[in-house]
Amino acid sequence: MLDSQALSKLAAGDRTMQALWLQASRRDGKVRLFTAASTLAEVLRGGPRDTAVHRILTAVEVADVTKQIGRKAGELLGAAGLSGHRCALDALLAAIALAQDRPVLLATSDPGDLGKLTEEVGRRKSQRIKIVKI
Repeated sequence: MLDSQALSKLAAGDRTMQALWLQASRRDGKVRLFTAASTLAEVLRGGPRDTAVHRILTAVEVADVTKQIGRKAGELLGAAGLSGHRCALDALLAAIALAQDRPVLLATSDPGDLGKLTEEVGRRKSQRIKIVKI
């Protein structure tokens, strides 16, 4: 799963992101890249600089932000004690990540907040979302 910084870096051809993608695909051979529709609002600006992002989006699944995802995101913010004003987009991304089949690797520039939002104390550690700082 890609946050806005991870998506931007992958689109820009960042070697660290490319290596992460390659490493994940070698691990199980079935890598799905995905992000939240709300993440697109963070990276797209409607100009020529968006071309690289649009190109990478052909290989990235974009999950819709539904009413259920919005509710879950609010619950996650409350449970983590985080501000909705500052962390709403991260909470939407976390809610979508939590709804995915495991394993899930979440590439982010903000591992602190996303780690809190995706914490699953009752789940076996091997089945929890793995946060990777980029």
